[in-house]
Amino acid sequence: MVITLKWIYKVKLDELGGILKNKARLVARGYRQEEGVDFEESFALVARLEAIRIFLAYAAHKN
Repeated sequence: MVITLKWIYKVKLDELGGILKNKARLVARGYRQEEGVDFEESFALVARLEAIRIFLAYAAHKN
């Protein structure tokens, strides 16, 4: 089974309606999967940005 992808776009506005920033993210359309047929259990592994920065700083420190 092929899982298709979809782009999600969002425009962040300020109080006056001016554009602050444009945001985009790519998501998988996982709703096409059936539990027990395509997968048994699933989870999303997400690291906080601070943890990634600490890891990169430590890796740079160790060269």
